[in-house]
Amino acid sequence: MACEAAKESVKIQMIEKLEEILKHKFRHPDLLMKALTHGSINPHVSGNYERLEFLGDRVLGVSIASLLYQMFPSEPEGSLSQRFTGLVCKETVAMVAQRLHLDEYMVVASEDIRQNENVLCDVCEAVIGAIYIDGGVDGAIEFVNEHWKELIDKRVAPPKDTKSALQELAHAKGLGAPIYRVIERKGSEHNPLFFVGVSLTNMEEQVGQGHSKKLAEFDAAAKMLEKIK
Repeated sequence: MACEAAKESVKIQMIEKLEEILKHKFRHPDLLMKALTHGSINPHVSGNYERLEFLGDRVLGVSIASLLYQMFPSEPEGSLSQRFTGLVCKETVAMVAQRLHLDEYMVVASEDIRQNENVLCDVCEAVIGAIYIDGGVDGAIEFVNEHWKELIDKRVAPPKDTKSALQELAHAKGLGAPIYRVIERKGSEHNPLFFVGVSLTNMEEQVGQGHSKKLAEFDAAAKMLEKIK
């Protein structure tokens, strides 16, 4: 009995600390625990984050779309779509998860799972789903605004899909397919900076940077496009 009481006390303390980080007080704390529980602990869908991740993914999309619509009232749909893609991609959502220290609170069977980018993304979306159920749509949108708004720089144009443009131009000029490689990763786990190189036949490698691998690839592709032109 004493052992069970001690475990329950640790669980309550963990939930309270995470609630402070998330800035949301759960009326139903078990929702938060389910959002943090990986399938390696409980393979039954009802006992892990999978259903909440399904919901949270949709809530995140609507929340980001609404945020962008309000922040950029004069931008066309194409530009909003480009910003949207960068904000909801796996790399960005996983980065937010690390900033919130969700990797430290996840309930997993193996420690290496904590650094899995796919799992970090899923858990973050599951937490959003849990907040949506617990606090309603307003609570979920407020959470997304709080933790994604700082990732949007209104002074910078939306990221073009430079990778597609580079692939098309390289094909047209007979330069082969672009090859990307991660050169370096700097910064902390919670605020990383990636350096990615892109190579083409008979062209000098160009290096881009960004807070996710995808954004660094976009930057590298943009620089290679300028080099070709």
